[in-house]
Amino acid sequence: MANWCSNRVTFTGDGKALQQVQELFLAMQHNEETTGNGQLPDFVDTENRYFFSLYRHEGDFGIFEYETRWSPNTEVVMAIADRYGVAVRHQYEETGNCIYGETGYANGISIETDLDWEDFDRYEYNQEEGLYHFEGEAYESDCEILEILLERKVLQTEKP
Repeated sequence: MANWCSNRVTFTGDGKALQQVQELFLAMQHNEETTGNGQLPDFVDTENRYFFSLYRHEGDFGIFEYETRWSPNTEVVMAIADRYGVAVRHQYEETGNCIYGETGYANGISIETDLDWEDFDRYEYNQEEGLYHFEGEAYESDCEILEILLERKVLQTEKP
């Protein structure tokens, strides 16, 4: 049984191209709801990396959330961006396997920032308290801690 990786993609670019991306994702969402099977765009040549549980918040345009098995499907997301000439920010997490990060992609250039095992070891969960401890502070969830750690890595990546 697969661990599920949560994904969020935000596409940006020309209005017509974004409309085409929107239509692609809505069609995949409809096909999944109809068939019960994971989806891939027909122009992607892979036997893996399917989109499952596609979801769009009402009013969002070019922003989708979905699940993948075990790890993110960044290569498929980049193929979609290339096909329609748009940029994309792909955020993903599967904390059971210490996967947490994001990839920015535009014009054939990608910048990937991921947390590693050492990052996950920087905080602890106290089961008796039901709290996470990180740098002298207590947190009810590890989500905020992971965001802090990722933001630090992004800032380190951006430094010349």
